[in-house]
Amino acid sequence: MNNLTKEFQKLFNRSEEPHVFFAPGRINLIGEHTDYNGGHVFPTSISFGTYALGKKRTDPHFRFYSMNFPEVGVIECDLSDLRFNQVHDWANYPKGMIHQLIETGHSIESGADILYYGNIPNGAGLSSSASIEMATGVLLEHLFELNIDRIEMIRLGQKVENDYIGVNSGIMDQFAIGMGKRNHAILLNCQTLNYDYAPIELGNHAIMIMNTNKQRTLAASKYNERRQQCEQALADLKTECSINSLGDLTNEQLEQHKHLISNHINRKRAKHAVTENKRTLTALSKLQSGDLKEFGQLMNASHQSLQHDYEVTGAELDTVVEAAWKQEGVIGSRMTGAGFGGCAIAIVQKNKIDDFKDNVGHIYKHRFGYAATFYTAALGDGAKEITEGAFQ
Repeated sequence: MNNLTKEFQKLFNRSEEPHVFFAPGRINLIGEHTDYNGGHVFPTSISFGTYALGKKRTDPHFRFYSMNFPEVGVIECDLSDLRFNQVHDWANYPKGMIHQLIETGHSIESGADILYYGNIPNGAGLSSSASIEMATGVLLEHLFELNIDRIEMIRLGQKVENDYIGVNSGIMDQFAIGMGKRNHAILLNCQTLNYDYAPIELGNHAIMIMNTNKQRTLAASKYNERRQQCEQALADLKTECSINSLGDLTNEQLEQHKHLISNHINRKRAKHAVTENKRTLTALSKLQSGDLKEFGQLMNASHQSLQHDYEVTGAELDTVVEAAWKQEGVIGSRMTGAGFGGCAIAIVQKNKIDDFKDNVGHIYKHRFGYAATFYTAALGDGAKEITEGAFQ
C-alpha cells in the first residue's frame, strides 16, 4: 500500500495520502452464459483484483493512470465531456462509471486524480473490466459522499458494459464483484436478482485457476453473437410457450418444444442455456450436501456443453481442461468466463497440486509452445475501501 501511495503522490504531484479501494476479480464455479438468458450463476470473488487510489480535485478535471499500462500515460478528461473515446483506451471503464452515476442523478461536482493497479492477468477472463468499474464506483461513492445502494451500483456497472462500451453482457460479473463474501460463492437468479450465499468448504481440495495466456480476442464479438442467437431461440419458443427467458424452461420442456426453434445452431445455443441452468441449481445442492465428486461431474458436463453446444471454448481451453481431467486428484474442471481463451478452473486435491501443475503445464506447452500459468484461488470479499493492515 505504501508503494502505491508514493506512486500516486509522485505521479499527480500531491502531498496528501489518497483513499484506497479494492474490487476483486471473479471466477464462476458453474453457470456459464446463463446470466443474460435469465438463468442462475454460481460465481465467487477472488483475491486478485483492482486497486484504485483517489483524491478529489477542486476543478472539473479527471486524471486517470494505470500502473498496468504505463505506456499509455495519464489519460485526462473533463466533467463536461464524458463521452466514450476510443483513444482513452482502458479509461473508458472509469469514465463510463462516472457518466452513469451522473446520468442517474448522483452529484459529482468536481474531478479527481485516480491511480489504478490491477493484479488480474490481462485478458484472462477473470473480469478485470467489471473490477475496474466497481473499484471506481466505491471510490466515487466515498470521495463524493454519495449514498449508492450496492445493487444500484452493480446495475450501473452493467450499463457501462452494455450502453457505454457496447458489450451486451449480463449482470454476473458486477454482482459477484460488488457482493462477494470471503470463502463463499453466490447463487444468483439473474432474472430476479434473488441470491443466496453458499459457504465453499473444499476440505483437502483447492480451486486452481489455469490461465491459458491466450488473449480473449474474439470474446466481445462472439459474446454479442451468442446473445443474439439465444434471443432468436427465445423468440421462436415464445410463439407457443409462455416464458420470459430461456431460464424459465426445464430440460424436459425444451426437449418438448425445441422443434419451434427454426435454426439448428440456435437450438444448440438454447440447449446449453437451459441444461446449464439446471446443472447450476443441482451443483449448489451437491456442494451443500458435501458431494464434491458429483459437483465435479457437473463441472465437466458444463465444459462439454460449452464446447459442443455453445462453442465458446477453443483449442487452448479444451487442452488445459482435458489435460486436467486426466490428472490424479482432480474432482472436476471447466472453462470459466466468456471463453475463447482466458482461464479454466479445476478442483484439485491439495497434495496433488504440484504434480497437477507440472503435468498440465507440460501438455499445454508441448502443444502451443508457450506456458499456461497456475494460481490457487483464494476467495475474498467484494468491492470495499482498504485500510492500513487490510491490504489484500
